[in-house]
Amino acid sequence: AEAAESPGDPGTTSSRPLFAGLSDISISQDIPIEGEITIPVRSRIRESDSSTLNESVRNTIMRDLKAVGKKFMHVLYPRKSNTLLRDWDLWGPLILCVTLALMLQRGSVDGEKDGGPQFAEVFVIVWFGAVTITLNSKLLGGNISFFQSLCVLGYCILPLTVAMLVCRLVLLADPGPVNFMVRLFVVIVMFVWSIVASTAFLADSQPPNRKALAVYPVFLFYFVISWMILTFTPQ
Repeated sequence: AEAAESPGDPGTTSSRPLFAGLSDISISQDIPIEGEITIPVRSRIRESDSSTLNESVRNTIMRDLKAVGKKFMHVLYPRKSNTLLRDWDLWGPLILCVTLALMLQRGSVDGEKDGGPQFAEVFVIVWFGAVTITLNSKLLGGNISFFQSLCVLGYCILPLTVAMLVCRLVLLADPGPVNFMVRLFVVIVMFVWSIVASTAFLADSQPPNRKALAVYPVFLFYFVISWMILTFTPQ
């Protein structure tokens, strides 16, 4: 009688093919291999709701306007939130920048000066300042992206845009000390509001030992815009 081969014997395993016996395995013809993959109804509804390819232009514009309006509310009621950082966009900053530049544009009697340089000056100062602060934040080790920082800085111009609107209305009255004091008070309040709102969104994105270095350029940025608003005098 032949001795039974031990499964642990290396001599027997090396002489036998690795996939020996697989050829004897057969698949029964009775097993169905055809079928269809169905998607649950809830998944289809969720995908159709989240898809924006088939929505109309009107719905797209209204959705974007609602998103911009929600971000405006976050700036008007500043609190620590990542809404501006998570769902960032540049539509709001662009609208605020253009509005502020138009209100700061001086009307000139001289036909050769149509106010173009004033508009370009405000536009360049706002965007160049925002880009500079963003680069400073990244160099200090901030953990937010370039466009997230631009979004926060741009949306936080909203209080200063409101200050510019109030100052334009106050300037319709007779100039004097009272007129200047009212404008000074409004600009200071809105300046502080912009600082508080921007730091509420950007404070946690900076290293703890470098927060002062990150906030100082923000202070200068909004101070320059506030000074332009305060010293504005229509011609």
